[in-house]
Amino acid sequence: MIHTRMVYLSEVAEIFNGKTPSKNEQQDTGYPVLKIKDVTKDSKFKGGFESFVDEVFFEKYSSKRISVDDTLILNAAHNTDYVGTKQYRAEPEVVGSIATGEWLIVRGDKENLDPKYVSYWLRNSETRFYIKGLVKGIHLYPKDVARLKIPLPPLPEQKRIAAILDKADAICCKRQQAIQLADQFLRGVFLDMFGDPDTQRWEFTTVEHMAAPEKGSMRTGPFGSDLKHSEFVEKGVSVLGIDNAVLNKFSWGKERFISPEKYEQLKRYTVKPGDVLITIMGTCGRCAVVPDDIPVAINTKHLCCISLYREKCLPSFLHAYFLMHPIAKRYLGQMAKGAIMDGLNMGMIKEMPIPKVPIEYQREYELIFRKVSNLIENQRRGAKAVNENFSSLNQKAFQGEL
Repeated sequence: MIHTRMVYLSEVAEIFNGKTPSKNEQQDTGYPVLKIKDVTKDSKFKGGFESFVDEVFFEKYSSKRISVDDTLILNAAHNTDYVGTKQYRAEPEVVGSIATGEWLIVRGDKENLDPKYVSYWLRNSETRFYIKGLVKGIHLYPKDVARLKIPLPPLPEQKRIAAILDKADAICCKRQQAIQLADQFLRGVFLDMFGDPDTQRWEFTTVEHMAAPEKGSMRTGPFGSDLKHSEFVEKGVSVLGIDNAVLNKFSWGKERFISPEKYEQLKRYTVKPGDVLITIMGTCGRCAVVPDDIPVAINTKHLCCISLYREKCLPSFLHAYFLMHPIAKRYLGQMAKGAIMDGLNMGMIKEMPIPKVPIEYQREYELIFRKVSNLIENQRRGAKAVNENFSSLNQKAFQGEL
C-alpha cells in the first residue's frame, strides 16, 4: 500500500506574490511582465505581452521571474469570483517574464513535489473551495495558501497520477480546440462571403431598414417605474437580460420572472423566435438570436431586441454581421466610446450601416451556419461530459482512489 502523508504546502513549495510595475515603469518594449490580461479565460497564454519594463526593474525583481512549471493563481481582482479560482500553469512562452502582483506563484520543491501533481491538486474542486474560503475582500495572501495541507505520496506515485491526469486533460483540450476551429471556420466563411462589400458593390442601408415594417420591431425593455425590482416573482413570464446574450449565443442565465398580470401590461416587449438581441449596457455589443423554443418572455432595458423583415435580412446574417464584420465592429466601438456613459442606445443601433446583401447569399450562409452550429453544439456537449469525467478523475486522484 502506498503511504501518503499530509503536509503543509509551505513545506514543499514556495508561495509568493509577483510585482506590478507602476505606470511610469511600464514601457512598450524591453523585458516582459505577465499580466492577467495576457492569459485567456481558459488559462492559455495569448501569445504576446501587453507591457514591458527596463533592465533595472527586471534585475531588481528577478525573484519574481516565472520558472518552468510554476502555477500562478489570481490573487487580486475587482471581480472576486475570479480571485483564487483562475489559475495558470506557466507555459514555455512566459518563462523568464516577471509575474505582476495580480498573481500568486506556487513553485514546488522538485525533489519532493512534482510540478504537475501540485498544479492538478490546485485545480481540484475541493482545493479550489478551500482557496476561495481564504480570500479576504478582494485579495488572496501567500501566508494563507501556505497553510493548506496537500496529500503527499512518494514522488514516483505523484508522477504516475500527474501522467494519468495529463492524458485526461489533453482530451479536454482537444475538444475545446475542435470548438475553436469550428468557430474560426465559420468566421472565415462569413468574411470570405461578406467581409469586403466594396468588391461586391452592394449598396448600404441601416439596420432600421432591415427590421420588420410593423411598429415596435426594434425595441428596448421597460424603463424606470414600468418594471421595478419589487415586481419580480419566483415563477411566471421570463425576463431576458444581458446574461442571456453575453456569450454571443442565447443561453439561460439568472432566472427573472414577472407575473402574468404584469406581462399583460408589458406585452409590447415580448421577444419572438428569431429576434436578434444586442446588449446596450454593461458589456455592450454582445449578440444572440432568440431560439425557436423560447417560452413567453420579455427583454429588459439592457437589451435592444430586433424583429427582422426576413425577406431582407436573416437573423443568422445580422448576428454574424454584428460580431464579425469590420464595419459593424468599428461602428459599435466608436459609438460606445462616444457615449456619455460606456453604452449604446437604440438610436445608435438603428443607424448602424449594413450592406444590402441579396437574400439568396444570406440563405447560402445560413445553411453553412446551421451545419457548423450543430457540430459545435455536439462538441460542446461532448466537452461537458469530458470535463465532468476529468473532474471526477481529479477528485479520485487526491483521495487515493486512482
